Amino acid sequence: MPIRLFNTMTRRKEVFESIEPKVVRMYVCGPTVYDSPHLGHGRASVVYDILVRWLKYRGYRVKYVRNITDVGHILEDIGEDRMIVGAKRERLHPMEIADKYTLEYLEAMDKLGNERPSIQPRASGHIMEIIEMVEKLVEKGYGYVVDGNVYFDVSKFEDYGKLSGVKREELIKHRVEPDPRKRNPADFALWKAAPEGYPLRWRSPWGYGFPGWHIECSVMSVKYLGEQIDIHGGARELVFPHHENSLAQTEAYTGKKPFVRYWVHCGLLTINGEKMSKSKGNVVNLLSALEKWGKDVLRMFYISAHYRSDIDFNENAVKMAAENVRRISDVVERVRSMKPVDRPLDEVERKLLEATRRARAEFEERMDDDLDTPGALAVLFGYIREFNRLTSGRDALNAEVKKEVIGFLDMVRRVFGILETRKTEVSTELVEKLISLIVEVREILRREKRYDLSDMIRSRLREVGVELQDTAEGPRWRLLERSGIGFLK
Repeated sequence: MPIRLFNTMTRRKEVFESIEPKVVRMYVCGPTVYDSPHLGHGRASVVYDILVRWLKYRGYRVKYVRNITDVGHILEDIGEDRMIVGAKRERLHPMEIADKYTLEYLEAMDKLGNERPSIQPRASGHIMEIIEMVEKLVEKGYGYVVDGNVYFDVSKFEDYGKLSGVKREELIKHRVEPDPRKRNPADFALWKAAPEGYPLRWRSPWGYGFPGWHIECSVMSVKYLGEQIDIHGGARELVFPHHENSLAQTEAYTGKKPFVRYWVHCGLLTINGEKMSKSKGNVVNLLSALEKWGKDVLRMFYISAHYRSDIDFNENAVKMAAENVRRISDVVERVRSMKPVDRPLDEVERKLLEATRRARAEFEERMDDDLDTPGALAVLFGYIREFNRLTSGRDALNAEVKKEVIGFLDMVRRVFGILETRKTEVSTELVEKLISLIVEVREILRREKRYDLSDMIRSRLREVGVELQDTAEGPRWRLLERSGIGFLK
């Protein structure tokens, strides 16, 4: 089954076909780094991290760009740059604020278990390219200059509104105070004039100023991915005006359509049914949440809802996520503890092999269908119930069946980014063989009544995160939580 994604532009699911076969060029709007990252930032980052993981699993090479906005974030060309707001709040220079919260965001992304994007460009590092694009838009008649400001003339772009469905006449009606400097109330800033002493300003052909918010993403996308890309992502609230304006100015600049083949937007996150806001005091710091619940629980929470749906963070949802992580961890530990045996399959093992292959196919089908993570989880937990039923009372499995089961669970772990403690290149098979060898040597020592050495081995194994239990059926081992041993890698 081919991958299908919901395209905001067409408002329907479409079969995914990249511009270049088996190569995906993907741009996602990253944070404006004027404050600490919160749970909402975490949700969006995990959505696109899992999309990248799934594309790779399906054999694509992915060039993934996620930007950092550190200048020019002003909504609808009014108000104050968010970077300036952050600087005033903490009495620091805006670039100090940018450095501080960029590092905090990147730390949170690593702790959340996200794979790093191919490139993470900062807007302030692309001022020359921004000026060049604005000059070209003015030259082509899409931009005009007023008092050192440069605006995009939306009346010159016939398709304006095609992404969001917003009509120009509706925009005019909703403007409380139209800017008299604009030809049309819906026009937006490509470049903003900045007075002397303004902390973020650069020399340009129109005087000192700084870039508009929307032009930054157009420049970085074109520079690193080319004039036409496969996927553009971001939160649903960015569809208008940010993505509508980015689309208009990019297609006007390049003369090529479409700028983006698939617009993939994710839903929003609420806290106990309410929108996050500082005034309500319900903004949850992402690093604090990671410290309290851990990455696996947060990732499980995020994938419990479809990426296009809004998701509510509450106590029950977190408890459910923690329980689901435990269920997966338990079955993986159980599989690992089962002794692999080289003999023909019995009836139960044949059923388990069929169930495993069927579950893998159904899991893939759900993920191919617009990244249906809730559906994929339902398949997984149905399989876990079947596995537990079939293997009740067993402590050994046919080696090939065990390998198939571990392969399926390994795929789930890799795609969802859960149950990994640290990155390692050591394979699961090698880890299991080494631990099994140590356990076997210990059993020989026990039979020889060399209990001092056998006890030392058990103690040292525990120190490195392996718990060994002596049972009536023989020794069993499991990895302790946060053991540091890469598992199912």
